[in-house]
Amino acid sequence: MTDLYEENFKEVSKYVHATSRGHEAIQTALGMQLLPQDYAYPYYRDDAMLLSFGCTPYDLMLQLLAKKDDPFSAGRTYYSHPSLRDDDKPKIPHQSSATGMQAIPATGAAMGLKYKETLSEGKKPPFNVPPLGARGIIVCSLGDASVTEGEIAEAFQMAALKQLPILYLIQDNDWDISANAEETRAQNAFEYAKGFHGLEAITIDGANFIESYEAIEKVIKTMREERRPFLVHAKVPLLNHHTSGVRMEWYRDDLEEAKSRDPYPVLKQQLLDNGISSEEIERIETDAKRKVETAFMLSKKQDDPTPEDLFTHDFAPTPITEEKGERAPKGAEKVVMVDCALFAVEELMKKHPECLLYGQDVGGRLGGVFREAATLAQKFGDERVFNTPIMEAFIVGSTVGMSAVGLKPIVEVQFADYIWPGLNQLFTEVSRSCYLSNGKWPVSMILRVPIGAYGSGGPYHSSSIESIITNIRGIKIVYPSNGADLKGLMKAAYYDPNPVVILEHKGLYWSKVPGTKGATSIEPAEDYVLPLGKAWVLQEIWKQEEVETMTIVTYGMGVHWAYNASGELDMRKQIEIIDLRTLFPLDEKTIMASVKKTGKCLVVTEEPSDNSFARALAGKIQEECFRYLDAPVMTIGSENMPAIPLNSVLEETMIPSTEKVKAKIRTLMNY
Repeated sequence: MTDLYEENFKEVSKYVHATSRGHEAIQTALGMQLLPQDYAYPYYRDDAMLLSFGCTPYDLMLQLLAKKDDPFSAGRTYYSHPSLRDDDKPKIPHQSSATGMQAIPATGAAMGLKYKETLSEGKKPPFNVPPLGARGIIVCSLGDASVTEGEIAEAFQMAALKQLPILYLIQDNDWDISANAEETRAQNAFEYAKGFHGLEAITIDGANFIESYEAIEKVIKTMREERRPFLVHAKVPLLNHHTSGVRMEWYRDDLEEAKSRDPYPVLKQQLLDNGISSEEIERIETDAKRKVETAFMLSKKQDDPTPEDLFTHDFAPTPITEEKGERAPKGAEKVVMVDCALFAVEELMKKHPECLLYGQDVGGRLGGVFREAATLAQKFGDERVFNTPIMEAFIVGSTVGMSAVGLKPIVEVQFADYIWPGLNQLFTEVSRSCYLSNGKWPVSMILRVPIGAYGSGGPYHSSSIESIITNIRGIKIVYPSNGADLKGLMKAAYYDPNPVVILEHKGLYWSKVPGTKGATSIEPAEDYVLPLGKAWVLQEIWKQEEVETMTIVTYGMGVHWAYNASGELDMRKQIEIIDLRTLFPLDEKTIMASVKKTGKCLVVTEEPSDNSFARALAGKIQEECFRYLDAPVMTIGSENMPAIPLNSVLEETMIPSTEKVKAKIRTLMNY
């Protein structure tokens, strides 16, 4: 295949591709030994591994040429970027090109397998867990250069800490792209792994098929029985270009030495030594060349995707499309917002053994820094509710693997300010899996994020981040203003097969901020669900010609500022207030209908308004409703400073308030 690609370079280099030349022996030795119950996370140089799984050259070439019938992504992503869910092959969840990023989702999948096994031991199994010795394992394939990534350390740490059934295969060819090992690493992966106690590592000649096969066979047998992690460091030569666009002759000075370690002549000699005739070897080679040439000719004739194909599988369909159940049961008491969420999670965990909760400090000792997980570990056990290390990337990215093995994780980043290390996984792996796998691998997860300024939290516990999150396509975003909405949306998010980020304003958790009693709610019944994407017109007015009217569009804490401001101004009959409840999907229909009715609009946010979600929304409203407007669409948010200061006077000066919203309302009404 590599030779054919080189012969047809101009034709096949329209799209980027790489090949496994030099890596074939170790890849084939591994691929031949995996079973349909296993999960594999190959990387972009693993086409020999894919062939050994049972994929055909034709399958790979459909992706090479980005054809509509590409079985992995339907023409959406690069060559050797597989995603498979075939019954007769190892399962391959989607992973990105970002080197090393697959290690965390893969480790999350191993954590999911371990959880299912632990829950089934000694009980009536809620999951279909094979007997010991036949249980699935996870394989994560990595290039040695990627092991310098910080996220690899998070994956290794958790695999060793939790003793997870994952095999990290490190293919070490001494090169990054143009940077070699001497420039980029203090030690190889085998040496590095020694620092992770409980992660057993071996190093082998990955260019020798027999040595590779026997070593992998022993490791896999041990893993199936003992359920613990291994790292196999395989030394291999790189005998082809880094990618079609980065040619080896531009920077390599070791090409002759690398050719001397070509695994193919070694394999041919091993075949001869084991009784395979040279004529049979020649027949196999001739047959392979014919198959490859036929596959290439056929793949070239296949159709490209149509323009309409762009718009499929951004999300998997959700079953929750209508508000259902009792929102305010008779006789029920009002509870604070944080408890509405807590009770929602408890009800879900009682009903669904596949539901887990993990993050920093959510375990039994504390139950969350906001007590948002209080008593859950005691009720459901440390296997289902547990602390993680300080690893935001792992917390977020592990959900991809958890979801792949059939679980529904609810995870938490302790404060919005600390989400940044997790954004790589949220953007690169979580949000794109459904789309780039052509719908095969949606990521079913909930990410809870306490957000917003409250009680002099200072610059590292007070940030608003929704403008960053709303720029990640492929996720849904919830931002409720009260407990009943939070519970209903939490339930809807759980039954949604897509990733959902729930932004929970910590200043509303207990309604301790003056003017936020409205965040407390009669706790909805267990059957209550509130679909994502439906705004709430909490203060509705009629069309009026004789007085000025306006719409306030807001969410979270802004709902309380707007409601209080309209009341203190005695303008409840002139101001319609829309609580978005979800930032994506966005209920544009409700927003635009209100603004067309009132003629003026104010968007209220807690974020600094420059370059924000609120400002973008204001622009969209202006574009859609221009002919109906009597004034520009205005916004109000925090001052445009780099951070929220600790001092209470400075904090108050920084963020909006009822008084500031009142002043903005007067300005807009008088425009």
